[in-house]
Amino acid sequence: MKRSSTIQNSSEDNLQHIMDQRKRKRMISNRESARRSRMRKQKQMDDLMEKMSQLRTENYNLLTNMNVVTQLYLNIEAENSVLRAQMGELNHRLQALNDIINFTNCTENTFAEFDENDNIYAYNEHMINEEDFLNPWSLLHVNQPIMASSDIFMY
Repeated sequence: MKRSSTIQNSSEDNLQHIMDQRKRKRMISNRESARRSRMRKQKQMDDLMEKMSQLRTENYNLLTNMNVVTQLYLNIEAENSVLRAQMGELNHRLQALNDIINFTNCTENTFAEFDENDNIYAYNEHMINEEDFLNPWSLLHVNQPIMASSDIFMY
């Protein structure tokens, strides 16, 4: 009986030893797997941090470029406003000069002819609009300088 109990103890010890070895092997394998998993997570985190840094740099560059383009647009828009104002003033001056030329031509070509049958003066078809030319207030714009600058549109 002793012998069978010793064999049984020995086989239980072997079985226990085998189970302990398997347990240790599984523990080592699990630790290694956990270590690899932590390394993968750390690599993913490092990659994401690098990508975030690149995107922030790209975002900063895009914002800088957008600000430069916006400033150029505002400058061009201000210059365009000045040019429109100057064009309006020059068109106004041109119209005034054309009116003066027409007035001068009309006064040179307009003469009264006495019609003996009707006892009235007949005038050439060019008629003078004295309201436009002889009113001193309407001629003020002729000699006025263009006063516009792009600086007045900057803010």
